[in-house]
Amino acid sequence: MFTLFVMSLSEIEKAVEALSSEELTKLASFIRERENAADFAEDGRLRPVLDEAREDIRADRLDELP
Repeated sequence: MFTLFVMSLSEIEKAVEALSSEELTKLASFIRERENAADFAEDGRLRPVLDEAREDIRADRLDELP
């Protein structure tokens, strides 16, 4: 059985304050990965850029960088 544990924002803030620097780095990385995934999701703000880049790749319109 799965139990959902819900924390308030103030509880989360306190828990973050208690993290070691290594744990805080891992948390920051986790949050960045989630933000990036959301940005490139079907309705994400960067999805049009991704779609354009994919189309350029398919159409062989990309040049090699110097």
